[in-house]
Amino acid sequence: MSLPRVLLVDDEPAVLEGIQRLLRKQYEITLATGPEAALDAIDPARPFAVVVSDMRMPGMNGAQLLSRFYERAPDTVRILLTGQADLDAAISAVNDGHLFRFLTKPCPHERFAPALAAAVEQHRLLTSERVLLEQTLLGTTRALSEMLSLLDPGTFGAAMRQHERVRTLAQMLKVPQAWQVEIASMLSSMGFAVLPSDVVQKLHGGAALDESEQQMLGRVPEIVDRVLGSIPRLEPVRELLRLSTLRSGDGAARELPMGARILRAVSALGVEEARLGSASLSVQKLLERARDFDPEVLAVLAELCGERLPEVKNLPLTEVRIGMRLASDVKTRTGTLLVAKGQCVTIQLLDRLRNFDQKVGVVEPIPCEVPVPEAAF
Repeated sequence: MSLPRVLLVDDEPAVLEGIQRLLRKQYEITLATGPEAALDAIDPARPFAVVVSDMRMPGMNGAQLLSRFYERAPDTVRILLTGQADLDAAISAVNDGHLFRFLTKPCPHERFAPALAAAVEQHRLLTSERVLLEQTLLGTTRALSEMLSLLDPGTFGAAMRQHERVRTLAQMLKVPQAWQVEIASMLSSMGFAVLPSDVVQKLHGGAALDESEQQMLGRVPEIVDRVLGSIPRLEPVRELLRLSTLRSGDGAARELPMGARILRAVSALGVEEARLGSASLSVQKLLERARDFDPEVLAVLAELCGERLPEVKNLPLTEVRIGMRLASDVKTRTGTLLVAKGQCVTIQLLDRLRNFDQKVGVVEPIPCEVPVPEAAF
């Protein structure tokens, strides 16, 4: 089991080495002999559980350093060591740097060691709660989206492809808190439940909407926000959705968080694709309106939506496998839409097809793309 990582910051190397000798058996200690070295040591792949900084250092004091740490590594718990003369600054740092503790110098080992142990435990609790929250919310939202796409493929089927695009872009662009972007994408499509089915069909078919239908569509984000307002801890998701629908131009989109830029571009791509029937042609249309979107997002979209020729096989239902992607809509023999084109085959989707095949029959063969690249669009 790996030891908790602790960063010690002081401009006096002898002080750092003394603390390291006392604590090296309980923690993985990293030493930084100044604020800049401490900031350079931040590595998202190997986060520190705790950073302990002296107050008085040249160039940047400890309070300022820990405030920077909070911005760049908010999960790292922060402790400040300060002398009596710096108490006012330390108290201010508690607010500005969101400190866990500040300790006055000289700080004997009998007082320092328990404070450090408490900070490590605080980090464990914070990260455990965050991981649980993320996994629970994301897993629940994914399950709900998939069930909606199966129960009402005409309304929600096309949205599943959009969710995959958002997730892929967030991963490739290394978006912090990418789970929030993915949840925002999935929840945004749920607002279509309030639209009449003929409006949804026109929207996904690329047909022009009349003025009243445009007004219905324009109210969807407000409806989604109102629903999400009753769910605790979804404030960041609501904010991403709000920002992604703001009007922008002349580079204003670049001022938005990356998650909102991704949502904006993928949503616009979906509208164009419904009209043109081609992802690559749709990206070209977005490039013609480049000032409305982030250039980095468009570049990745252009790369991923380039013309590709996946292998498509017409398969009997018995040969359709999990992980394949449907190359066309799947319908019953009576004409009912069961699953929309573009969805990735899951165990739930297979169960639905098999159940309907037993009752009313499913149109076969079923065109499927095989195999499916992980980031296929």
